[in-house]
Amino acid sequence: METKHALLTLADAMASHDGVTHFAISMRALGKGDFFKKLRQPEAGCHIRTAERLMRWFADQWPADLEWPRDIPRPPKSKQEAA
Repeated sequence: METKHALLTLADAMASHDGVTHFAISMRALGKGDFFKKLRQPEAGCHIRTAERLMRWFADQWPADLEWPRDIPRPPKSKQEAA
């Protein structure tokens, strides 16, 4: 699965689980609410560092009662979260 699609899938799943919009997930993860709205545009993308940061954030913040999507490799939790 391409990174863009993975990020959108994770954002949608978490937003649905938490009963919020992707705007709220973007604010929590990046401090700006329009990231996922912009990423949904056909030719949109993001920097590798941003994608890596988001994947780490999702891995660290993922709800225990929500199954991680099987087709998206889950990064290990950060050292800070594991402690």
